[in-house]
Amino acid sequence: MRSNTVVVVNPTPDVYGADLQMLQTVTALVETGRRVVVALPEDGDLVPRLRACGAEIEFIDFPALRKGNASAKALLTMMARAVASLPRSYRMLRRLRPAALIVNTVTLPWWLLAGRLTRTPTIGHLHEAETEAHRLVRKALVAPLFLADAVIVISQASLAAMTEVQPRLGRRAQLIYNGVPQPPDPPTDATRGRPTRLAVVGRLSPRKGPHLALEAVGQLRAADYDVELELAGSTFPGYEWYEAELRERADRPDLRGAVEFSGYTAPVWPVLQRADIVLAPSTQEPFGNVVVEAQMSRRPVVAAASHGHLESISDDQTGLLVPAGDPEAMAEAVKRLIADPELADRVARTAETEAVRRFSVDRYRREVAALVDQVATRS
Repeated sequence: MRSNTVVVVNPTPDVYGADLQMLQTVTALVETGRRVVVALPEDGDLVPRLRACGAEIEFIDFPALRKGNASAKALLTMMARAVASLPRSYRMLRRLRPAALIVNTVTLPWWLLAGRLTRTPTIGHLHEAETEAHRLVRKALVAPLFLADAVIVISQASLAAMTEVQPRLGRRAQLIYNGVPQPPDPPTDATRGRPTRLAVVGRLSPRKGPHLALEAVGQLRAADYDVELELAGSTFPGYEWYEAELRERADRPDLRGAVEFSGYTAPVWPVLQRADIVLAPSTQEPFGNVVVEAQMSRRPVVAAASHGHLESISDDQTGLLVPAGDPEAMAEAVKRLIADPELADRVARTAETEAVRRFSVDRYRREVAALVDQVATRS
């Protein structure tokens, strides 16, 4: 007989978008009376947050798929670790006999296999919307989701990316938009002092596009706009070269002294409150929690018109959308907001209302808890 336990597996103890969403999943299940055990490969910043939500933690050595595993040697090492970890995962599930297993992100296909081998009702939580890799790679990436009884997709963009390469997975998909907490204090209006302060929040990675924000700021300053930029985020291990490139660009004469690297920042609310305008240059964002957080902070957002941004922003209503990968268009949108304070205010206030209505944590928790109950009951 299955227990009242739900096991949730997360690939890292970091505290970024998918990790923060997992905290909302844990909270939803604890609130409905479930015992939640979270499996992590190691200790880290996420652990005290999980315990504060009421979760139990089990550390178990397992690998996660990473782009850094692309070399033959790294891939072989990862696969050896995966094979070694499968018996440990199997034993844990056999011991706990959970009502359901939730595998957070597609980077842990071996846990989906462990769920199938132990006949545990399993949910895959798809946070990715991969469209740039080779089609065979994309098919392989999402194929393990066939081992799951249900797949949570976080956006229409995520659903489309999955079903484009594996159409039959659409039958298992359930769209549940992320739930984003509101700021702890009521948001205040932007001060609009001088210089105009812009912010980008997120991983320092090519896909997130902070280099595009730097170029946009360079164009604004070349046009005599008094602007500065805060980059709040850190790199994945192995991407230190990218941060070095960003810092080198920021140290050129046109940007020198105008760019602040504030590193990983949690919570993000102080960064957003310091900003007059938030930039979201990511060219492949499955959802984009930061966009919603900025909207809830009553800050106008200029975002790349791609993937999840198209679902959280209505152009000229709840933000400004610009062509992805186009720093000149991003600079022009910032100029519009600076020149038209009424537009900036209207966009910010409309976005705040809509973000609270559409992306609340209460709505998310209800939908996730209901799906877990359905999968646990029918499987």
